[in-house]
Amino acid sequence: MPFAALGLSPALVHAAEAMGFSSPTPIQSAAIPVVLAGRDLLGCAQTGSGKTAAFGLPLLQQILPPAQAAGAGDGPRRVRALVLVPTRELAAQVGEVLRDLARPLQAARLKVAVAFGGVSINPQMMALRGGADVTVATPGRLLDLVEHNALSLAHVQTLVLDEADRLLDLGFAEELDRVLSLLPARRQSLLFSATFPDGVTQLAQALLRDPVRVEVPHEPATAPDIAQRAIAVDEKRRTQLLKQLIQEAGWSRVLVFVATQYAAEHVAEKLYKAGIYASPFHGGLSQGARRQVLQEFKDERWQVVVTTDLASRGIDIADLPAVVNYDLPRAAADYVHRIGRTGRAGASGAAVTFITPQSLAHWRLIGRKQALPALPIEQLAGFETELAETPVAEGPSAHPPNSAPQRPGKLPPGTGGVKGSRPSKKDKLRAAAAAAAAASPAGRSED
Repeated sequence: MPFAALGLSPALVHAAEAMGFSSPTPIQSAAIPVVLAGRDLLGCAQTGSGKTAAFGLPLLQQILPPAQAAGAGDGPRRVRALVLVPTRELAAQVGEVLRDLARPLQAARLKVAVAFGGVSINPQMMALRGGADVTVATPGRLLDLVEHNALSLAHVQTLVLDEADRLLDLGFAEELDRVLSLLPARRQSLLFSATFPDGVTQLAQALLRDPVRVEVPHEPATAPDIAQRAIAVDEKRRTQLLKQLIQEAGWSRVLVFVATQYAAEHVAEKLYKAGIYASPFHGGLSQGARRQVLQEFKDERWQVVVTTDLASRGIDIADLPAVVNYDLPRAAADYVHRIGRTGRAGASGAAVTFITPQSLAHWRLIGRKQALPALPIEQLAGFETELAETPVAEGPSAHPPNSAPQRPGKLPPGTGGVKGSRPSKKDKLRAAAAAAAAASPAGRSED
């Protein structure tokens, strides 16, 4: 089915073709007519499925007439469409796609503004002088701009929540409530998410009115263009094994996923000292540093980037040869997102996962939840280790896959922290009170 059959204007069909879209993807074929009809939409689609164009093309078509009227008048442009995203990188990427789609529409002179935190707010306020037709933003920075009177949300006609599950995972629920309170009650709302945990389902029920549900099944993790391996290794020898694999495979670039910002810094430093050009990439870096590392990695100036799950979605790196799961992801769905960074656009790729004795049960849990085929766990010469199966509960009271006692608040090694096992605030307070009692004279027994 061609784009012209979806109800798009000839100008937007040309814009899609100018970006190299020869035919609609499944999510585009299903979503574009729904959005053009003015219906609310609940979309389930994986990263890389073309969902930005799925909402971007009809969104631009809907705001073309008011944008042309605003461009012809003397008053400032009003924000007609708002796209909320969870990360700075995704904001920049979505903004770039929308600007590319809008570029052929020269007569309309559509203005797309992008705003995110981690950088000075002043240039973003300057960019919003005269208003904007579309704003792509992270929730916190959007609220900052509203408080500075840099923009108003009173005229938003279409709201898009992109990567809604990540918005909630990253703790944006309160900011989302504040943003929604500033929007007109009568509007079109589009929600896209790769997964639908309880929080996203509740958000959809509160946000959407009689929505059309569009679901595009994700490609199985065994797609022929991604060769997956699982390798057994002791926790303390993972960096040594990583160095050996990089040298033996001759990967020009590799994205290594770890559990924490500290691990990203630590592993990157170890690799760099071993003569491998490696750099960390995580949320603790400034936006300028993150942008620079990502661009240099794309330009092949870095051979290895060690990252948290910050880079598991919304980042497109062309022809990335390999991904390594140094730590397992906390959430099972993130495994598919991680390995999806390689093997894109028909290219082949490799995905290697390290399995430690402590993480074996969590690996089995990921396999069951994602319906992954049973990969053989390899034992490499010089890195042999004994793996013992330890059951992991799948409910909210799940415990980490190891029986050794842990200090209060400390996550078990080698797992990235099993989701649901973090101590609650009450647990931490109880542990602190117990430690204080044990340290006091009254709490110690005399020998």
